[in-house]
Amino acid sequence: MSWRKGRRSSSEKTIAVLPGDGIGPEVIRAALAVLNVISELFQERFQTIDALIGGAALAATGVPLPEETLQACQRADAILLGAVGGPQWDALPLHERPETGLVQLRKKLELYANLRPIRPLPMLQDVCTLKEQVISGVDLVIVRELTGGLYCGPRWTTAGDGFEAALDSEFYTASQIERIARVAFSLARSRKKKVTSVDKANVLASSQLWRKTVERTGKCFPDVSLVHMYVDNCALQLVRNPRQFDVILTSNLFGDILSDEAACLEGSVGMLPSLCRGDRAILVEPVHGAAPDLAGKDQASPLGAIRCISMMLGEAFGRLEEAAFVEAAIASTLSRGYRTVDIAGTHSVVVGTSKMAELICREIRLMLEERGGSA
Repeated sequence: MSWRKGRRSSSEKTIAVLPGDGIGPEVIRAALAVLNVISELFQERFQTIDALIGGAALAATGVPLPEETLQACQRADAILLGAVGGPQWDALPLHERPETGLVQLRKKLELYANLRPIRPLPMLQDVCTLKEQVISGVDLVIVRELTGGLYCGPRWTTAGDGFEAALDSEFYTASQIERIARVAFSLARSRKKKVTSVDKANVLASSQLWRKTVERTGKCFPDVSLVHMYVDNCALQLVRNPRQFDVILTSNLFGDILSDEAACLEGSVGMLPSLCRGDRAILVEPVHGAAPDLAGKDQASPLGAIRCISMMLGEAFGRLEEAAFVEAAIASTLSRGYRTVDIAGTHSVVVGTSKMAELICREIRLMLEERGGSA
């Protein structure tokens, strides 16, 4: 399923680039190198606008989401984000931390749906901790609600007279749940026509509303089967029998946790891209965090960020051929034995962030030459 906007009459597309913190700038540089090769070989026109977010924005402006960044994102056809956060900001109050910038951006742009595809590559089965027969043939998508739930609900903290307490509230409206459910059911229609809705309806009132609303919405999609599953069981089934899943629909908190767990099916969280969408905006970002221990060492995997370029080309811009070239180049490069340290096997050739991007760019050029010239 694709949500192509086509908002500009010109063929030029504008991309707001938010490198952020930690390894964010490194992996974004690698991703842009691949985008530049696509632009050259396929004669596409992309204009990039750099903007600050997270800790980088805090250092420069005092806020994690400057107004200039928000405006750049509102004008862009797509947004490419690296990562936010780091231990140097851990002592700040929650509303001042770098992560707040990303949460605010999602809310202000109404990026309510997060799609995280999980499709293990055969050549990486040797680095996955699960047996080959468990991960072989897995092809699923986690659809996570982004603008509600525990991350966005009311909260308070109090301290005094030897007493400390804190409250975070899980809050959802039926309209929020219906909106994300429609995304999941529509996506399932183009896949294997199965939605697994994940909740904790035996304990949480918000999950009871979630289940009731998903069931009601599912009646509008009679060709798609619906299965309910408690989140703890889903966590077990993802590593026990992941092939049973097609589209997993879940809340903000549960989706965050389950998608990181599902990364083990691909071999590393560094492999995973994600796409956040609303009715008017699209943002792509690798699933991995800022990984400050790897920052500046040229060791971080750029593959999640490069796969974000593929998602952006296909889903935001409708450039399906170019997206397929990026994915094929990644697979071909890995098949030649080149790996970053997080997915290195016994006989791998370990390369750094920038070298992996260089190899993928080279592979795109070779594949295009084999096809018979420029696109």
